[in-house]
Amino acid sequence: RSVVAAPPQDGRSQGRCPQAADARSGERGRVSPQGSRRVAMPPKSKFVIQPFKQHAVMDEAYVQKTWGTLRHAIDEIFAHNASGLSFEELYRNAYNMVLHKFGDKLYNGLKDTVREHLAKMAADVDAANDQAFLDALNKRWSDHKLSMIMIRDILMYMDRVYVTQHKKVPVYDLGLQLFRDDVVRAPRIRERLLTQLLDLVGRERSGEMINRQLVRMVVAMLVDLGKDVYVRDFERPFLEKTAEFYQRESAETVAQNSASEYMERAERRLAEEEDRVKHFLDSSTEAKLRDVMERELITKHMRAIAEMEHSGLVPMLDNDRREDLTRMYNLFKRVGLGVMRDLLTDHVRSQGRALVMSAADDPAPAGSAAGADASADAPTPSPAGGGPPATPGSAQARDPVTFVDDLLRLKGRYDAIIDACFAGDKTFHNALNRAFESFVNLNARAPEFLSLYVDNLLRREVKGSSEEEVENTLEQVVMLFRYLQEKDVFEKYYKQHLAKRLLSGRVVSDDSERSMITKLKTECGFQFTSKIEGMFVDMKTSGDTMAAFREHLASTAEAEGNDGGLQGKVGSVELQVQVLTTGYWPTQPASVCIFPPEIQRCTEVFARFYSSKHSGRTLKWHASMGHADLRATFGSRHHEVNVSTYQMCILLLFNDRDTVSYQELQEATHIPAHDLKRALQSLACAKFKILTKEPKGRDVGEEDAFAFNDKFTAKQIRFKVGTVAATKETDVEKTETRHKVDEDRKPQVEAAIVRIMKSRKLLDHNILITEVTEQLRPRFLPDPGMIKKRIESLIEREFLERDKADWRVYKYLA
Repeated sequence: RSVVAAPPQDGRSQGRCPQAADARSGERGRVSPQGSRRVAMPPKSKFVIQPFKQHAVMDEAYVQKTWGTLRHAIDEIFAHNASGLSFEELYRNAYNMVLHKFGDKLYNGLKDTVREHLAKMAADVDAANDQAFLDALNKRWSDHKLSMIMIRDILMYMDRVYVTQHKKVPVYDLGLQLFRDDVVRAPRIRERLLTQLLDLVGRERSGEMINRQLVRMVVAMLVDLGKDVYVRDFERPFLEKTAEFYQRESAETVAQNSASEYMERAERRLAEEEDRVKHFLDSSTEAKLRDVMERELITKHMRAIAEMEHSGLVPMLDNDRREDLTRMYNLFKRVGLGVMRDLLTDHVRSQGRALVMSAADDPAPAGSAAGADASADAPTPSPAGGGPPATPGSAQARDPVTFVDDLLRLKGRYDAIIDACFAGDKTFHNALNRAFESFVNLNARAPEFLSLYVDNLLRREVKGSSEEEVENTLEQVVMLFRYLQEKDVFEKYYKQHLAKRLLSGRVVSDDSERSMITKLKTECGFQFTSKIEGMFVDMKTSGDTMAAFREHLASTAEAEGNDGGLQGKVGSVELQVQVLTTGYWPTQPASVCIFPPEIQRCTEVFARFYSSKHSGRTLKWHASMGHADLRATFGSRHHEVNVSTYQMCILLLFNDRDTVSYQELQEATHIPAHDLKRALQSLACAKFKILTKEPKGRDVGEEDAFAFNDKFTAKQIRFKVGTVAATKETDVEKTETRHKVDEDRKPQVEAAIVRIMKSRKLLDHNILITEVTEQLRPRFLPDPGMIKKRIESLIEREFLERDKADWRVYKYLA
């Protein structure tokens, strides 16, 4: 090309160079040194690049000759005779045709030539027998790809210029499209290809060995020809055939095999299909194939498998077949675990319901519970010594322990299964918790039984157990405590049992006691355990009080010359008193027991001392939880006997007489009738028969007479006479306990109502009931009738009022 400079439009001289013009124009408007005249500069020159005036034209004969050369080269390439071709010359020929605007002829000629060769390929492939069909197709595909790569290199200039400008399909991609349309999708070849591939897959599923490499290459060919080719021509029919195969096989297998055998086969089939995808299918098929397999093998049969009578989920759980449970979890996890969770929950609930109902039908160990509400808000005289009583009714007293042990064993077993077989799945743990909560509360005495279990644990099981074992057991107990809806009932019984442990000196481990309180505080808050902690404070204060009392006795005795006082005794009695704060301890009416003269003197001395230290306080004596150590002589034999305070009052009467009737004992001691009968049973009818009874028998009647048994013998010098436990909690005692609980709930319900109304100001009746229930649920489940009564009480006391327009709406009155 030549560049011609056009003359300036103003007709000035062309000899001036642009640089000079620019230089002169740069001085335009300046003042010369000779004067103030302005100098006008000419405009800048413009350059225009003009095209060739003459075009070199390629004649038709030359075009045909050039195309003939390229056509011959393409034929040679397809014939595998490309070694003698000059690619540089062929590239130049293609370049010239495109440059001289013959790209259409070159592109269309290439397309026609390739189709001619593909027609021959299709005929060769179609002529191959079934055994050689896929090999023939794969070989033609490999040859065609290589040929198109060589042709693409020759026609590279056409790809860059003509194809881009005219938005045509690139040469190599054109070759793939033509192979797809003329070979792969040729009607007979397309049908045979699909049939051959599906047949090979089916034969491999039946256990035959196939040429996986060949199948992989043919499938790769379909992918290279385009994802839509792979999906439409192979994947969809393959997935349909797979669904049919496994639908038929799974139906036969589930009908003829156990759940375990079916799951093993399903697991093996899933692994085989995953391996098949990795070896000769496209990775995009994996998720679709997995969905088909899981639907046919698992989803459609999961309930039938899990509910099989002799091999389903329930037999697996009952027989602890953990390998099968793990396999079922891993299979079902693929499609959803709802069926397993529901069956597990129902099974656990049925087992727990049976356990709870059997415990409710057993004779209730109410004596242990009733005997615990012994001390109240006053000091109790209790001579030093004491320990857990050996109750004859211990077989029944273990019923609550057995009940809670069975619950813990059931919970521990299923927790272990979930952790080991279900990978610790939280949804299963939550379902297990809901199941336990549903049946634990079916037993109205579950709070009492759980408290009795803790009482037994802290009194006996702590001995010989490591700290870690005790902590683990307490953790499990607290876990059951979470399921209780009436936690306040548990608190009531727990305080009674703790009071009995503290006042009778049965606290084995102070650390374990405080650990349990800490756990309860964590679950329910400080308010739940504040009174329980106050009981421990009272015990410590009582210790300090008794130390001061003994110092007082010693100083008084020194002044009076009393040797007993110097030893901390009142007369010959060594006194130990626990002073209890009203409100912290379980409430109980004060005892009306008449103490023996020597004990009465002790109580009077202590009362004067206590009043001198604490003015304004009133002491009420409770004898029901006291203990005493007595020195007894039976003929020539001497023993030290540990008895309850009631038993002490009875035995000391026999110092003055040998025989005493029941009526005389009642008049002399004023011990309540049921406690008197239990005390006499323990002394005359139990293991240690210190008294004899007329007439003989295990029951104590009001006409009976009792005598001191001077022929009594015992191997131990020191022994303990326990109080016979009541065999059943009376209806009166049950009603009284429930009444106490209901009375304690009233202020809590009212406080919750006031808190909610104070924040909401205006609230509908049903919404208020719901919110109060939710707020109190962590402590107990209030009855809607109780809530309604407390609302009415608050309205009467002008905390609330009904809305005048709607009587079901309440307003808060500030």
